[in-house]
Amino acid sequence: MVESIPLETAVSLIEAAEERAEEIDNPMVVCVANSEGNLIAQHRMDGAWLASVNISKNKAYTSAALDMPTHALAEPSEPGNSLYGLDTRDEGRMVVFGGGYPLERDGEVVGAIGVSGGEVSQDRDVAEAGVARWDELNE
Repeated sequence: MVESIPLETAVSLIEAAEERAEEIDNPMVVCVANSEGNLIAQHRMDGAWLASVNISKNKAYTSAALDMPTHALAEPSEPGNSLYGLDTRDEGRMVVFGGGYPLERDGEVVGAIGVSGGEVSQDRDVAEAGVARWDELNE
C-alpha cells in the first residue's frame, strides 16, 4: 500500500505555492490530494477566483488519477487526437491544461498538487513551487 501524504506536509506544499503566488501577485487556490485524488488540504487565497476551488481540486485529481501533469494532456485531448473529449469524462473532473502535478516517492505516485487562479503558465509556476518543496522534503 502506498503511504499517504500527512496533513502537515500538504500544508507545507500549499505554503510554498502561496509564497510563489504572492511573488507574482496573483491569488490562487492550491489543493493537495492523496494518490486516489481525494482531498488532503486546500486553501483559497484572499481574492482568488471562486471557480478555482473546483478547478484546483480537479487538477490534483487528474494528476493523481493519470499519474501525469495535467499540461501533458493538452495536445492529446485536442480535436482529432486520441484523448479528444477526455475533459468531459469521469463526471467532468478531468482537467486537460496545466497546473496539476503528481507527487512521487520512490517511483510511486503518493499524491498530487493542483493550482488554479491565473493563466496556465502562472498556475504551473505556482504548482512547481509546491513540487519543489515536496522534492526538498523527500531528499
